[in-house]
Amino acid sequence: MGMKSPSAKRKPGQELSEAWQEHFRKAAFAHPAHPGARDFLERDLRDTLARWIPQDASVLDVGCGTGELLVALPNPERVGIAWPAEVADEARRRHPELAVAAAEIEGYEPGRRFDAVICNRLCHSVTDIRAMLACLREHVSERGRLFLVVYNYLWEVPSRLAELAGFKLPAPTSNWLSHSDFENLFAITGLEIVRFEDRMLLPAQVPGLTPLLNRYLGKLPGWQRLSMYRIYALRRRENPARPRKVSVSVVVPARNEAGNIAAAIARTPVMGAKTEIVFVEGGSRDGTWDAIQAAIGAYRGPLELAAYRQEGKGKGDAVRLGFAKAKGDVLMILDADLTVPPEDLPVFYDVIARGLGDYVQGTRLVYPMDPGAMRFFNKLGNMAFSQLFSYLLQQPIKDTLCGTKVLWRHDYERIAAGRGFFGDFDPFGDFDLIFGAAKLNLKIVEIPVRYRERVYGETNISRWKHGWLLLKMSGVAARKLRYV
Repeated sequence: MGMKSPSAKRKPGQELSEAWQEHFRKAAFAHPAHPGARDFLERDLRDTLARWIPQDASVLDVGCGTGELLVALPNPERVGIAWPAEVADEARRRHPELAVAAAEIEGYEPGRRFDAVICNRLCHSVTDIRAMLACLREHVSERGRLFLVVYNYLWEVPSRLAELAGFKLPAPTSNWLSHSDFENLFAITGLEIVRFEDRMLLPAQVPGLTPLLNRYLGKLPGWQRLSMYRIYALRRRENPARPRKVSVSVVVPARNEAGNIAAAIARTPVMGAKTEIVFVEGGSRDGTWDAIQAAIGAYRGPLELAAYRQEGKGKGDAVRLGFAKAKGDVLMILDADLTVPPEDLPVFYDVIARGLGDYVQGTRLVYPMDPGAMRFFNKLGNMAFSQLFSYLLQQPIKDTLCGTKVLWRHDYERIAAGRGFFGDFDPFGDFDLIFGAAKLNLKIVEIPVRYRERVYGETNISRWKHGWLLLKMSGVAARKLRYV
């Protein structure tokens, strides 16, 4: 495996103590007196990580024990690290299809990186969590994620009582950290929280009671703070000193927007290595397609221009067609009504090119709006849905329907490939992207924009019809992402 012996190059304070090594030996070979709670927890954890980790990701499980969690994942590349050596030997004996190294994390192959690195409750046993996190970070690929599983510090006393009662194997002195403790450690080791989820109020199967507590009550604000364990999805925080120079495609869905086409071209700046504008028109009654053709024919500037007519209906269909035809590394959506100014797009480019986020969208609900830019009940609805979706997606989402959205082409292709998970339900295209980004654990960043009043045409949004559709989409997010 090309690794160093754990004793060859120690980082003082990081390695497992002798007491914890003996504990892991016992855990690997002993038969617990009450295996039900242990098995229930492990099953819940396996199911959750199987949902969170993309099936094509390469996986490293640090502190994999005897390999039960790792072998349950469907990923083709699965590597485990276990220590002491007897535990790694037992993992290989039970699961010969796994590659399990006998090492601690600081002794594992330098420079080898994975799309998903799992660290399952190991932070409670090492003597230097900061050093462990720094080592783990080095094995996370550029677009990979570290999945850190930790016990809730409020469960320290119940855990000790369970040991005294013989329900779990007694453990040596453990680390019990709060969320603020972890946030501080993440900040000083170059890690950033993408999302986290609190799980399990009742770590046992009680008919009728367990689903109520764990799936529903335990997900409510307040109650979730009492959950037994938490999973963090973390990304590498890179030095954002200089953005990469990449190509950009700005997709402009345009229906009944003839009066805005020339301005969209004139006001869109060149970004990155090169910039193209891709117009997608369908169902217009005001000559929008003719306006697009005329504007492209008359243009002599640095932008690359293209136009397509959609056969389907709705903005979501137009965005998918535009993204399929786009050539850029970074994909942007600009609404043709220009209520979000095209001049703001370089800010979005800068944020994503510096690696400050994976999925960037605008929010119209921070700055004051132009009079008449958004109707009163529309604004109230947007504010309510922002709270709901922030809760469901476990990332702050202030404005779900702002049309300006930016993401990497390779991430969009992953979202499109997994579209069947949620179903084809979104005529806007906004939630197809937001839900897909959340499922892939992409870092969502919002940029405040000043929302302008239309100067041409009328909105295509029906507040009551589309408000009902938003409620149905909330149900999809709750069923697929939250209450599982």
